[in-house]
Amino acid sequence: MTADALRPQRGPVPHAASHLSLPFWQGCGVGELRYQRCEACGAANFPPSEHCRQCLSADLRWERSGGLGEIYSWTVVHRPVTAEFAPPYAPAIVTLDEGYQMLTNIVGMAPADLAIGLRVRVEFHAVGADLTLPYFTGQQSP
Repeated sequence: MTADALRPQRGPVPHAASHLSLPFWQGCGVGELRYQRCEACGAANFPPSEHCRQCLSADLRWERSGGLGEIYSWTVVHRPVTAEFAPPYAPAIVTLDEGYQMLTNIVGMAPADLAIGLRVRVEFHAVGADLTLPYFTGQQSP
């Protein structure tokens, strides 16, 4: 990792957890990126909800993502809104290969290397005693 590479946050990071998202957070804790898939129509569903966003079915099951996708959009933050966040950091929307998008942060790369369509892979970083977050970094060629 180069000196100008984006790094994971340290310390308290605000996040929302509920009974619906518990399987997601448990997966992060063991290094698995999880999402819901609708049994009725097959659509990927994220963030977690009680009903499919496509057909409104309540028949959702949890699946493990391969953790690969591409950057849909991003920005680099140099002046954070809270003192707990260490700049720079790069919030991004990543489109996962399974067909859903998630808001995350990019790490391990220089901000100048970020681009729409860049292939990325998930990596997990503990940011507290009981919180592990999925971040994304450049996908390495096979």
